[in-house]
Amino acid sequence: MIELAGLDKCFTFINNQIKPSETSWYVKEQRHAVTISRAAGSGGHAVASLLAEELQARSHAETPWTVFDKNLVAKVLDDHNLPTLLAKFIPENRVSALEDILQELLGTEPSSWRIVPQVSETILQLAELGNVVIVGRGGNIITAKLDHVFHVRLVGSLERRVERIMEHEHLGRKAALAFVQSEDRGRQRYLRKHFHADIDDPQLYHLIINTDRFPEAEVVRMVADAVLPAPVKSRR
Repeated sequence: MIELAGLDKCFTFINNQIKPSETSWYVKEQRHAVTISRAAGSGGHAVASLLAEELQARSHAETPWTVFDKNLVAKVLDDHNLPTLLAKFIPENRVSALEDILQELLGTEPSSWRIVPQVSETILQLAELGNVVIVGRGGNIITAKLDHVFHVRLVGSLERRVERIMEHEHLGRKAALAFVQSEDRGRQRYLRKHFHADIDDPQLYHLIINTDRFPEAEVVRMVADAVLPAPVKSRR
């Protein structure tokens, strides 16, 4: 189910981007955007949310910094006039390549080969607008040629990531381990299948952070400093 709060933020962002300037001398603010690739359980969604808040505070931007993760699905469906029932086919870990081919042949569901280009188009449009944090779905590869986009990869030990999933999803250890492994495989497959890329290739990112080593606030600070350095306070 698409969360209403996320959908509201999505359209607030779009409305701010397209509204006309109230003054003729208004100069559009410098664009920045961030993509976050994450190993399952490495804290990607929490970091993305806190990062958007930090970048908003630093930039005082008229257009609010907005996270596109689950609400990205809503944006894709809206952009391409797709029925909401397609939402369940857009996740990164949806099916294996074999299942995708069989289901396409049998006509039981739309092929991800058709949907992913539409997702990619929406991601590129959002990144070009700026003031967005895009989580997953190959955002770093789709926007690789945009100089104003900063690419982050969050990783961590399997043990610590399983612990996070146990805590956040209220799962037992066995179920949490299965969840992490399934999500990791799905995301690896998504990039390999649709972008011919290895999600663990360090050359795809500006910054890779092991979230075992740093608290969320420090991770956010490191990324924010790289994207939009805080002003240096003068000494008197």
